[in-house]
Amino acid sequence: MKALKARFTRALPHEARVDACDNSGAKVVKIFCVVGHKTVRGRVPSASIGDLVMCAVKKGKLEMRKTVVPAVIVRQRKEFRRPDGTRVQFEDNACVVLKDEKGNPKGTFIKGPIAKEVAERWPAVAKLASIAL
Repeated sequence: MKALKARFTRALPHEARVDACDNSGAKVVKIFCVVGHKTVRGRVPSASIGDLVMCAVKKGKLEMRKTVVPAVIVRQRKEFRRPDGTRVQFEDNACVVLKDEKGNPKGTFIKGPIAKEVAERWPAVAKLASIAL
């Protein structure tokens, strides 16, 4: 994974429910692990844009429900600041379900925009996106 250039506010805590914005079969997923996130003992791990998270599928197709899938956060409601000083925020929290932890998406298209930081870090996800803001 490539390092991110901006410093993000970690807005999606452990146990957060997030919409899946692709056509993988999952509709709503619950974050239960943020991969590679280290913190102090007792603090709740949180995710932000571009983070790899492990999720449990809560709503979606029957074969997808109750399964554990890796996902990448592509949008968050909480605003974040880019190095040039602009602040960006999206309408919703959304993720893209992956086939494996290497970054290959399970679906074939992504609904809505993704952050350009995600496009830099996860090139396979960026190929499916219609627009990167």
